[in-house]
Amino acid sequence: MLTPPPQRHRFLIIADGQFGPLTSKTANSCIRYFPERIVAVFDRAQGGKTVEDVLGFGGRIPVVGDFAQGLALGATAVLVGIAPAGGQLPPEWRGWLRAAIERGLELWSGLHTFIGDDAELGALARARGVRILDVRKPPADLPIADGRAAEVDAAVILTVGSDCNVGKMTAQLELRDELLRRGHRARFVATGQTGIFIEGWGIAVDAVVADFVAGAAEALVLRAAADADIVLVEGQGSLVHPGYSGVTLGLLHGCCPDALILCHQATREWIGDYHGREPWVKIPPLPELVELYERAAAPVRPTKVIGICLNTFDLSEAAARAAVERAARDTALPATDPVRFGAAPLVEAIVRRTSAGKRGSVGTRA
Repeated sequence: MLTPPPQRHRFLIIADGQFGPLTSKTANSCIRYFPERIVAVFDRAQGGKTVEDVLGFGGRIPVVGDFAQGLALGATAVLVGIAPAGGQLPPEWRGWLRAAIERGLELWSGLHTFIGDDAELGALARARGVRILDVRKPPADLPIADGRAAEVDAAVILTVGSDCNVGKMTAQLELRDELLRRGHRARFVATGQTGIFIEGWGIAVDAVVADFVAGAAEALVLRAAADADIVLVEGQGSLVHPGYSGVTLGLLHGCCPDALILCHQATREWIGDYHGREPWVKIPPLPELVELYERAAAPVRPTKVIGICLNTFDLSEAAARAAVERAARDTALPATDPVRFGAAPLVEAIVRRTSAGKRGSVGTRA
């Protein structure tokens, strides 16, 4: 179970050619959750701006168009903040990463291509005594799930989604922070590379062999529940996504959640990632998604969706509030955009669920 080193690095983030609200998820989340540790973002297309100019948040962290300039700002590590096509290492990055290693900077990467295994870069890092952290490399000893996550004393909450990249990780981080502020023992469980960068541990389940995805989820829940009363598992993909539904189902069955939070981008009508193809899978209405997830979970661990998390980043204030009200009305569930309007409605739903007891009305493991 991967745990990054404890040293608190100052990062130069690579987001070349893709830095933007929807195209640099890893970079954006790191900027949101530890901006004080980022010296600059490298993107030749946006050089000269600040991250606030590009994203609408993040303050005056500079965007630089020259890699050497970024290194000179005091970085102690380079973090890959985007996912190039196929998760592969673009050839032109080699010179940049070689320069970082030669200066003794660690490399933090969530690419499917493991930089540490690269014949050139890996060998150079070993020769220089530089650590390469490939956070997508899964543990070697993952179990096959057998329902043990249902037996922990902690309440397990999983975010599920209408699509990829709608805010499942962000929702859990916002919920975790609000629960901690209210005095609850809550832990965030990272299941993707960005969450691991932020939280410091986890397993990137999209790199796990299919038979062991549920086992990875189970192992994560068991570890987090050892010192928490509420375990917040980061969801991945969507049951209606034609490419990524497998990892979604593995998480749903592996972590045996006591409750679900359904996440959706309010303006999105179609599944959005077809690698250049035209959209062809329409996102069902929220009430249908609620039923879909509850029915998919039921044979292994009956559970309920207890709240709706909306991503309204591309809406005006009035339109965002109307979207939240509409989601609450359509589903008869509490709803909010936790970044824009606060996490209180969803936190209160979690606390009510926890107070009702782990088994409550959603059934027990057979």
